[in-house]
Amino acid sequence: MGKKSRTEYSILNIFTGVGGYIFNVIFSLVNRMIFVRCLSADYLGVNGLFSNILSMLTLAELGIGGAVVYALYKPLAVEDYDKVAALMKLYSKAYRIIGFVVAGCGLCLLPFLNLIITEKPNIQENIYLLYLISLFNTAITYFFSYKSSLLIAAQRNYIVVSVSYIITFLQYIVQGVLLFTTHNYLLYVLAQTFFSLTYNIVISVIATKNFPIIKSKNVKPLPKDEKKSLFSNVRDLLIYKISSILVNSTDNILITFFKGLASTGIVSNYTLISSTINSLLSQIFNGLTASIGNHNALGSDEEKYEMFSFCNLMNFWLFGWASIGFVFCSQDVVNLVFGEDYVLQINIPIIIAINFYMVGMMNAVWTYKHTLGLFRYGRSIQFFTGIINIVLSVLIGNYLGVFGILLATTFSRLFTSVWYDPYAVFKHGFNKSPMKYYFTYVFYILVMLLISLICYAVFYFIHCHILLQCIIKIILCSVIFNLVFCIIFHKKREYKKFREILFHVLTIFKNKLVRAKYK
Repeated sequence: MGKKSRTEYSILNIFTGVGGYIFNVIFSLVNRMIFVRCLSADYLGVNGLFSNILSMLTLAELGIGGAVVYALYKPLAVEDYDKVAALMKLYSKAYRIIGFVVAGCGLCLLPFLNLIITEKPNIQENIYLLYLISLFNTAITYFFSYKSSLLIAAQRNYIVVSVSYIITFLQYIVQGVLLFTTHNYLLYVLAQTFFSLTYNIVISVIATKNFPIIKSKNVKPLPKDEKKSLFSNVRDLLIYKISSILVNSTDNILITFFKGLASTGIVSNYTLISSTINSLLSQIFNGLTASIGNHNALGSDEEKYEMFSFCNLMNFWLFGWASIGFVFCSQDVVNLVFGEDYVLQINIPIIIAINFYMVGMMNAVWTYKHTLGLFRYGRSIQFFTGIINIVLSVLIGNYLGVFGILLATTFSRLFTSVWYDPYAVFKHGFNKSPMKYYFTYVFYILVMLLISLICYAVFYFIHCHILLQCIIKIILCSVIFNLVFCIIFHKKREYKKFREILFHVLTIFKNKLVRAKYK
């Protein structure tokens, strides 16, 4: 495989990730439409609930993956494959242990399922059997998938996502056919098990083929000081990311407890849309991470800050645009795709959009925090994010229901990561005061409010067929947001940098197409 430049790898990773994800989302929505028409809302609730519970179990892994990928960047760059083999040997042992730990913890939760699901769901299958299958899908992954991290660290994420989307595409087809012909949820989850195993085996084979040294029996262990540094990063990332699990994976559990599985299923249609958009936009930052890491290694503090400002403006452009669209279009999309019975009051899309925007706007901060190796900063305060979220969810959710639980998530982030992570990056990464970032963040919010008022005024007069109305709103949201964005920011240095880099990327992509045409 020919070696590419970092820019080429970034472009390939971004276009493969974004293009494949868009294609995948279309079939995911079709699969979801078949799901809601063939099975009851309680099945949606079971699906979302088990996903949340099992994602909490995966906290056993959190920190190890990120720390090892970070440790792999340098030896891969200097082609120190003995170090790569040593890291992968340690990684494989850790992941086998994690697989057994996740399976054991998951089995320990079996007796407590009836405490979470207070009302008997309207499903035919045994709830414990479904849980065990989902647990198997999660635990078995750790015995194969650690090799995908090697491909990601080697800037070959496009291979990982390509295989993932192809196999997921086949999975959706099989699951759709099974649901449409049998209405059997058990066959649906068993198909997921088969394709999950297929993906992990294929990625394992590809990684071994590209880096055969990882099969070597004579691998020297890592020096003690490097192990100590690696374990220190693992510890810091583990503490840091536990809070994300407590914040992101408890909402469905609490909604189920207070409002029942049916409510969880209905809300999950909206969170499906927001998480889908978030994952799509995150493909861009995933593709840029390696290049940003290299830039941080070579650039001065001022150069790092200039690139960060560009990334932050790009963040606002992408997630601000998507948030406005979600507020004004999500109800029409849910009505169109899932039916009028699944449409919720406007306060739910608004609070989901706020949470979506808050998380999205942290992408630049988190990318720099990780690529600068600032793992230890904020490791303790992040734990309080999850605690605050759970406490406020119980207090507010008891009175305001679903809206209160989602509002608690907003407050928990606002009180912790939204202000502290930028502080850590600016103080320890750029050696600057974070005040300029905070003022910029507030200014972005004011711009969002202005755009929201304009959209509300325009959409107040639009009432037509649901499909046409949805299309009109999406187009107008895009036009209004981008028009206001260009008017307000066109003289900013970050905007000029944004335009310069965008044109540079498009030029490279165009040249690639031209060369491919004449080959």
